Amino acid sequence: MIALWIILGLVAGGGLGIWLTTSVLRNKLLAKSQEVLKDAEEKGEVIKKEKILQAKEQYLQLKSEHDKRVNEQNNKLRDSENKLKQREQTLAQKVDELQKKSNELKGVSENLNKQIEVLHNRQAEVEKVYKESVEKLEHIAGMTADEAKKQLVDAMTDEARAEASTTIMDIVEEAKITAQEQAKKIVIQSIQRTATESAIENTVSVFNLENEEVKGRIIGREGRNIRTLESLTGVEIIIDDSPDAIIISGFDPVRREIARLSLHKLVTDGRIHPARIEEVVAKTRRQIEQEINEVGKRTCIDLGILNMNHELMRMVGRMKYRSSYGQNLLQHSREVANLAATMASELGLNPKLAKRAGLLHDIGKVPENEPDLPHAILGMKLAEKYKEHPDVCNAIGAHHDEMEMNNLISPIIQVCDAISGARPGARREVVEAYINRLNKLEQMAMTYPGVVKTYAIQAGRELRVIVGADKVSDIEANKLSYDLSRQIQNEMTYPGQIKVTVIRETRAINYAK
Repeated sequence: MIALWIILGLVAGGGLGIWLTTSVLRNKLLAKSQEVLKDAEEKGEVIKKEKILQAKEQYLQLKSEHDKRVNEQNNKLRDSENKLKQREQTLAQKVDELQKKSNELKGVSENLNKQIEVLHNRQAEVEKVYKESVEKLEHIAGMTADEAKKQLVDAMTDEARAEASTTIMDIVEEAKITAQEQAKKIVIQSIQRTATESAIENTVSVFNLENEEVKGRIIGREGRNIRTLESLTGVEIIIDDSPDAIIISGFDPVRREIARLSLHKLVTDGRIHPARIEEVVAKTRRQIEQEINEVGKRTCIDLGILNMNHELMRMVGRMKYRSSYGQNLLQHSREVANLAATMASELGLNPKLAKRAGLLHDIGKVPENEPDLPHAILGMKLAEKYKEHPDVCNAIGAHHDEMEMNNLISPIIQVCDAISGARPGARREVVEAYINRLNKLEQMAMTYPGVVKTYAIQAGRELRVIVGADKVSDIEANKLSYDLSRQIQNEMTYPGQIKVTVIRETRAINYAK
């Protein structure tokens, strides 16, 4: 029983302890929560006051800015009003001045009207006196005033025409003499100031050997070496009885030079077989291409020609290995460029443009693939392709009269080209052979039926054939042009190409009696 009470007491004491502990904790939590709420309320009040202050400051700032803008607008409006008032005052003053001037002009106009009336009256009196005087003179002279005026005008006209004719003849003669003297002076000065050496080129190159044994090594077993070399370089290698020499033949000087240098390297090295030949020819071709580029670049630098397309510069370098009638093409082009620049300077034209056109005038002779076009037209198309100046393009295309000249640089290039080619020693072709070729062209055309006249023009570059309209039809004229061009191609040897033009003209003539 006692134990039961003890247990009950312990349970009651534990429950009481728990209740007391819970009450204490609850009171502490309640006090702490009240403190937190109080702190939160205080912080909220502080934040609220700060926000109110910030809002007031922002309101005052916005109000200040608004007042400032309003004041500025008011000031502008006052300024505008002041300006308008000043303008109104100025306009009022001007209106007053104009009114005064208008009144003055009215007075002046009235005076002028009076003076005009007086002048009209006087003019009528003068005309009356003039008519009376003319009638008296006509009566005395026995002719009318119109007849006398006509005689006087005719006499003065004849005299003026005679004097004008004499003066014009004197001026024309003086102009001719002066023009001839100036032209001769310019040409002579240009030639004197330009000196270029002559360079004779052939269609063959001679390669000298140290001994005859090397010939056999160059030919190789069953001719394999020489066939390989000819196929790779595109030239013909002639090995004959000439002592210690091999002839390299070809119309392309670049290919001949590649073959000559390749032979020199092969003979010096001693190893001559097809594989070695291919290696040496490829290396030599790259070397020649590099030299061509360097020659073109150096030529442009020497002549002071800037901003030229790289491909055109490369074609200028290829001129070193081309010739025209034995005259080195690069030397000829440099000479034409210097002559053209000198003439252009003397005539007050652009010397740089003339020098550029002179250097490029024969550029149509050096493309690797040569189409069926005259070299002047081909050169003009190349210059147009690489964005050269239109005057330069026209000078290139017109220097052999294949097209019309449209600027003053073109005739200068044509003249300088003729001067350079006609200079003694410049070209190898003899006059007799040149004349014989022209005569042969004309005689060959005359053998065809219906041909009336033939003319070989443009230094033999064009053959013009005139046929009878009653003997040759249009279709036959086309066939004649084709047949004649084929015959010339098969039977004659000539540089470049020859243009064959057949002209058939029909005229209808009647007389009104």
